[in-house]
Amino acid sequence: MGEHNLGFASGSTKGLDTLTLEGENLRNIINGNHRAKDEKTTDITYGVNDIPPWYLCIFMALQHYLTMIGAIVSIPFILTPALCMAEDDPARGHIISTMIFVTGFVTFFQVTFGCRLPIVQGGTISFLVPTLAILNLPRWQCPAPAVLETMSFENRTELWQVRMRELSGAIAVSALVQVFIGFFGVMGLLLKFVTPLTIVPTVSLVGLSLFENAAEAASQHWGISVSTIIMLTVFSQCLTNVKVPGIKYKKGLGFHITWFNLFKLFPDLVKILVMWGISGLLTYYDVSNEGHPARTDVKLSIIEDSSWFRISFMTMFSPTGQWGMPTVSASGVLGMLAGVLACTVESISYYPTVARMCGAPPPPVHAINRGIGTEGLGTVLAGLWGSGNGTNTFGENVGWVGVTKVGSRRVIQYACVLMLLQGVINKFGAVFIIIPEPVVGGIFCVMFGMITAFGLSALQYVDLNSSRNLYIIGFSMFFSLVLPKWMVAHPGVIQTGYEVLDSIVTVLLSTSILVGGAIGCLLDNLIPGTPEERGLIAWANEMKLSSNSGDQDDDDGTYDFPVGMGFVRRYGLSALQYVDLNSSRNLYIIGFSMFFSLVLPKWMVRSSGVIQTGYEVLDSIVTVLLSTQKKGGLIAWANEMKLSSDMGIRMMTMVPTTFLLEWDL
Repeated sequence: MGEHNLGFASGSTKGLDTLTLEGENLRNIINGNHRAKDEKTTDITYGVNDIPPWYLCIFMALQHYLTMIGAIVSIPFILTPALCMAEDDPARGHIISTMIFVTGFVTFFQVTFGCRLPIVQGGTISFLVPTLAILNLPRWQCPAPAVLETMSFENRTELWQVRMRELSGAIAVSALVQVFIGFFGVMGLLLKFVTPLTIVPTVSLVGLSLFENAAEAASQHWGISVSTIIMLTVFSQCLTNVKVPGIKYKKGLGFHITWFNLFKLFPDLVKILVMWGISGLLTYYDVSNEGHPARTDVKLSIIEDSSWFRISFMTMFSPTGQWGMPTVSASGVLGMLAGVLACTVESISYYPTVARMCGAPPPPVHAINRGIGTEGLGTVLAGLWGSGNGTNTFGENVGWVGVTKVGSRRVIQYACVLMLLQGVINKFGAVFIIIPEPVVGGIFCVMFGMITAFGLSALQYVDLNSSRNLYIIGFSMFFSLVLPKWMVAHPGVIQTGYEVLDSIVTVLLSTSILVGGAIGCLLDNLIPGTPEERGLIAWANEMKLSSNSGDQDDDDGTYDFPVGMGFVRRYGLSALQYVDLNSSRNLYIIGFSMFFSLVLPKWMVRSSGVIQTGYEVLDSIVTVLLSTQKKGGLIAWANEMKLSSDMGIRMMTMVPTTFLLEWDL
């Protein structure tokens, strides 16, 4: 999360508008009556399929890694206090290392097998809102500080680990919904109801709901926090075109001076290092009292107590996991589902944007589905590994692709290797934990503000002169701040007589993004309004998706699965490019027609004479027909007619017929 204003940029796209077009318009698009391609081109250095030299890949991968790390390290500063974890607990570093490792692992599979766009998948602020709602339940609230101070290290560890186990189970199980949405092709249906007036409260409330956490961290030392905000503002907004000298080595020239845009490339990193250094000077001269959160020596023991290496991913394969066996409760799963849905909506908005930035064709629906499904699997793994968070597309890295004009998939894969290596170096994660809290508070103020602005940017598509739209926006956002605050102030107010149901209702009503998104979606789809008034036409133009990769003449295999495509094309399966392979209907027809057409003829050969109708000629005809594998095409045709749909091109009959012909030969 970060440079969220990039999420809704328009791209050079064409194809299926799965959001608002219905009836005849939708059929026209499917049948090939596409809009003319946008004439805008993208000036890129390396496209998505380009492979830069290995040494450039390493350098550019490091930049992506440094861009990502700023968002990762901020999450534990909110998560660990809510878990009742001690400030000097070395496990804080373990959590960061786990998040970095999960980010590298999931990103590699997303880039290689998922949507195959150069995006980074990692920890997200969106999961913190339902996490805090769950941990605010009476059973999970932290004991009084006086009680915590008297607890032994073992008891304190068990205190936060039991909460982490609850979060791990909730995250892993709720993410299965995202897996289902992606791999079963449900995304197109959902997008018809996910409108700009649904996105505005859902995403903007992620930032607005965390203002108290930002205020608490920043108030530790307002001087340092405000200085952090000013410095980040100057670096990222005012000095982007200022170049600074650096040393560069080039074969034949040796070392020489080069000029580059330091503040445009690394505003977050420079700001953290500078403010960290200033805090170090204030600590050296004892400006702050001993133990003050602004000092840099408060948590030094974390580095000393942390081991050099810790392979956290191996703990997933142990019976108890990293922090113990995850637990599952209905209230936790349903509450965390709000974070899953918010991440799904946000990632979808990034796919067309990053495709345009790296010069790729607009992503077809099957690539979108595969990307969402892979993101869901990544969140399941993040939960099981005990990161205490899920995964989502990093807006910072999407912005980085636009800044550097480097959209190579190989660069992201190199970055994944760096993340995996850093994820097992335990002391590296511990270093980021000792960043002074006021510095993090300043980062929060800017980061959460950008998240809010990203959500509000969807208002550009709706008619803000419409009283209908103003009513939906105002009520969905304001009431979603009022109700959760009232729920927090009145714990135990829900009394249904069933403890489990009480917890479920309490968590749902305490999760602002769920309340806001549900109200916005419900009102926008129920209150009458024209498509132009609701912003559906403008939104559709920004989010055009293609129904398949086969109808794009400029698709050079960008979204093809990386393995097996030669086999598919060789054995007549190339017709599958015209159908949605994420559709359970299509998978049923393909699987049944091909598998049964191999099984039945084999059985007929082994059971000669099994057909006995009393007529020898009829016996011969039936035996020959049932022994012919090519009848798979007839089975597919019959199923295709029975399960007829206007949403695809009828190529299902061709697949088993051609494949089984080649198989026989």
